[in-house]
This record gives sequence, C-alpha cells and structure tokens, in this order.
Amino acid sequence: MTPAAHGFLSPSGVEIAFLLVGLVTFGAALVTVTTKQLVHAALWLVVTLGGLAVEYLLLTAEFIAWVQVLIYLGSVVVLLLFGLMLTKAPIGRSPDADSGNRPVALAVAVVAAVSLVWVVVDAFRTTWIDLDGPAQGSTEVTGHFLFRNWVLPFEALSVLLLAALVGAIVLSRKRATAARNSRGADDTDNGRSGKEKR
Repeated sequence: MTPAAHGFLSPSGVEIAFLLVGLVTFGAALVTVTTKQLVHAALWLVVTLGGLAVEYLLLTAEFIAWVQVLIYLGSVVVLLLFGLMLTKAPIGRSPDADSGNRPVALAVAVVAAVSLVWVVVDAFRTTWIDLDGPAQGSTEVTGHFLFRNWVLPFEALSVLLLAALVGAIVLSRKRATAARNSRGADDTDNGRSGKEKR
C-alpha cells in the first residue's frame, strides 16, 4: 500500500496542536499590545513567548525552543518587569500609555504581517517538515548556524536591553531626587511658617 499524499484536508494531530497553540499565541500577542495595564502586558508577553516555544517544540526544534525559554522568558521578560518596577510604572490602567496613533500602528502591523507571511511562504513554498519522523538537525548544527549567522542581532538586542535598564535606573534616580528635594522644600516652608506664627 502506498502512503496517502499529504494535504491540508488531512492534518495530523501535531498540525492541529500547532494551529491551536498558534491561535492562543496570536490572541495573547493581541492582548499584549492592546491592554492599557503595563504589568498585564508584560505577563501576556510571557504567554506569547511561551506559545512560540511550544511551536518550536512541535516543529522538532528543541534547541530553539529552549533558547526561547532561557533567553526571552528567563531574561527579557524579567528585565522588562525589573525596568517597570524601577520606573515605578502604575499598576492599574494607564491612559498615558496610549499615544492615540492606533490607526497608524494598525496599518504598520498589517503591512509587516503581510510582508512576513509572503516572505515565509515564498521561501518554503515546496518544503514540508516531517513532524512524525526524526528531528531535522542536531543541537550542534542548529547552534552553530544560529550563533554564527545571527550573532549580530543577539548582540544588538543585548545592548538595547542594557540601554533600557540603564535608562530605567537613571529615571528612577531622578524621580527619587526630585521627591527628596520637594520634601525638603516643604519642610523648609513648614519651618518658616511655624516661626512666623510664633
């Protein structure tokens, strides 16, 4: 008997799981960029990045999945939350976080999504991954390709995150200094008013 030809009308269990996890990840990403609570946005970002890690696992790319978990979930999100705590971001709804440019942002997002989908479909039009077969590529090959060809984006991201952390520290120190100065000025004014009453 010859095996049935692969097609979109006969998906496997892995492909169905991939689609469901993708929908959950897409929904979490939408909530991340539409919520007005910064802390909630960071937590929904955890769900989004975790969903991407699951997608990599379903594509038999275990090394990329663990890199996703260790670097993005373990470092980037923690650094983001640390920056939010340092800048004393409001816990509740933040109307100031909305710039009012939603139509422009939506247009840019749609153009970016269409371009990304077109590039991926054009690059892998005739490529099928055998999800039921052995893993394609070892950790050594994947790591060698990733950190040889994509090391510059990783370094640029680390510099960007370091700059964001330094900026958060500077902002928190300025606010603390301004608060101390205002308290000192209030104490001085109260002392003067007390002397005048005497």
